[in-house]
Amino acid sequence: MAPSLLVAAFYSFTPLPEAERECLLEELPRLAAKGDVLGSVLIATEGVNGTISGPEQGVESLLQVLRQTLTLEEQPYARLDVKRSWSDSQVFRRFRARRKKEIVTLGCPEVDPRRSVGVYVEPEDWNALIDDPETLVIDTRNHYEVAIGSFEGAIDPCTESFRDFPDWVERDLRPRTEAQVPKRIAMFCTGGIRCEKASGYLQQQGFGTVHHLRGGILNYLEKVPEAQSRWRGECFVFDQRVALNHRLEPGVHRLCHACGLPLTPAQRALETYVPGVQCLHCVDRFSDADRARFSERQRQIRQRQERDQQPTAR
Repeated sequence: MAPSLLVAAFYSFTPLPEAERECLLEELPRLAAKGDVLGSVLIATEGVNGTISGPEQGVESLLQVLRQTLTLEEQPYARLDVKRSWSDSQVFRRFRARRKKEIVTLGCPEVDPRRSVGVYVEPEDWNALIDDPETLVIDTRNHYEVAIGSFEGAIDPCTESFRDFPDWVERDLRPRTEAQVPKRIAMFCTGGIRCEKASGYLQQQGFGTVHHLRGGILNYLEKVPEAQSRWRGECFVFDQRVALNHRLEPGVHRLCHACGLPLTPAQRALETYVPGVQCLHCVDRFSDADRARFSERQRQIRQRQERDQQPTAR
């Protein structure tokens, strides 16, 4: 049986006046409840960013409202970039629409992808670009995302958050490009949104024209046959699926619910791993009081799961 729930990841750098932002914050939760849609939507002056999951009709109805709101009279060509995949089960626990200062936080308000953005590279052309030894390929995601999958030869900035990217540029990338003088820079991220800002930032900082993968890794995995792929590993996603393989199916990684980092089956088999309490990444990070609290939370989760599995009396 084919998966029944649609998962849509989307974003748009389209300025939203205060009235439209307030309207979305009120309307989206009502529409999501009506269509059995769960997920998260971030709303800022610069646009929207989110991932939602549910029955196809409910998801598409919510996306249509976003398109109508973004396509204002003064900006009729606003684009809502959407990547779709499917799931057998719901990948979120609730729906939230939240106000944010930025829809993806770089911490540099002067960067506006509508004014300065890199050259989009279609997935079908990406292999040729990164195969060129004169191309410097940069993975703009966080280190824990890079650790479970990336393109061959890509540079890992080892950042903990996207806010760290500008510091890495000055500390590492600028000296590297001055020494190597690459012919071009090519960047990628999960769905394309981080690269829209990162490419604009680099261009403003004097790095010349920057190329980036249109639609990100998810678009590449959808469009490029696995036999021709330069992708290795799994792609981290910010929902309960944790990571997707090349067929956009849930992979083998699972989250540590203490620190939120992804774990392989081998890492979950280590003695340091206690479900919901600790893993090799966080075994020394939390106090005994923290672990006691996590253990109690895990016990309550197990109890709820056991109750849900019990047959209903008739």
